[in-house]
Amino acid sequence: MAEVEYTFLGNTGLKVSNICLGTLTFGSDDRMSRGGTVAATEADSHKILDRFAELGGNFIDTANMYHYGTSEKIIGNWLEKQDRNKFVIATKLGFPMDPTNANTGGLSRQHIMWSINESLRRLKTDYIDLYQTHIWHHPTPIEETMSALNDLVKAGKIRYIGVSNVCGYQLQKIVQVCKMKGLEPVVTLQQQYNLLCRSSELEEFNVCKEEKIGILPWSPLKGGLLTGKYYRGMTQENLDELNSRIAFVTKTKQSITHASPDLEKMADNEQFFNILDHVKAIAKKHDKTVVQVSLRWLLQKPSVTSVIIGVRTLAQLEDNMGASAGWCLTDEEMETLDKVSAYDVGYPYDMIAKANGF
Repeated sequence: MAEVEYTFLGNTGLKVSNICLGTLTFGSDDRMSRGGTVAATEADSHKILDRFAELGGNFIDTANMYHYGTSEKIIGNWLEKQDRNKFVIATKLGFPMDPTNANTGGLSRQHIMWSINESLRRLKTDYIDLYQTHIWHHPTPIEETMSALNDLVKAGKIRYIGVSNVCGYQLQKIVQVCKMKGLEPVVTLQQQYNLLCRSSELEEFNVCKEEKIGILPWSPLKGGLLTGKYYRGMTQENLDELNSRIAFVTKTKQSITHASPDLEKMADNEQFFNILDHVKAIAKKHDKTVVQVSLRWLLQKPSVTSVIIGVRTLAQLEDNMGASAGWCLTDEEMETLDKVSAYDVGYPYDMIAKANGF
């Protein structure tokens, strides 16, 4: 029996599970080393995929640069044994794939046409449901990028177009170019969003609301900070015992994403620990975990289509999936979490809000 809820992918008729399985943790590559702290073997990755499907999950997200194609290959080896039509596969392009070739990165037509064929080959499928730009690429005219993606839809190689990691004006520009040129619209925005990172609410998410673009939060637990494992006064010895991404980053000061924080930098952040205190209290009230409350807060946010989780064990998957269905945070609890995680919006947002009575 399915244990997830389903939503529509942005302003489309495609249904996806409201928990999306992110696969940055699948496989490893020396060029993307995380100190051996988070990699899942192919066998373990397939077990996670199997269980995700058993629980009703049908939405899987990856990227060509996740361990330089290894993640896509692991998914492809699993996907060829499944009923392809039951799953919604999303991948991304944009980051350089080969340092010896100047044209294996960016969002040019040339790179897009090369990348789609490489991803299709690794994923062992003849189409990708959601093809996303991984990052804004200043040198490439956005008209070139969106026209090339539009051609891929027409060719049947992709079904829908998404973008990720953009700022407000960039997202609005993409929307306007698609409208003016009569191109396929953007249906999703994949953006970092969690109780510790809410700045996209100021611009990007307002565009999403106005244009009916679905939000796909990544790093919903802020690289592990919102799991409930961390507390005031933790020592490096305490961290080492966890063998976690944050323990590795804190010790080595090496991080490949903005979602891999150094816990030492949070040691004097009283707001962080205050947020955790409130999340823990709410979790206890509902007989849920800190992870589940942190994810549930996102699932109940406007325009959020599906929350992208990242796990490397079956236990982590089970915990994360427990946020999907069967319970909700109350309006009061949502307001409490909004309040304790509030941030200084600054000018002109504060002035605009005050003038409009917010």
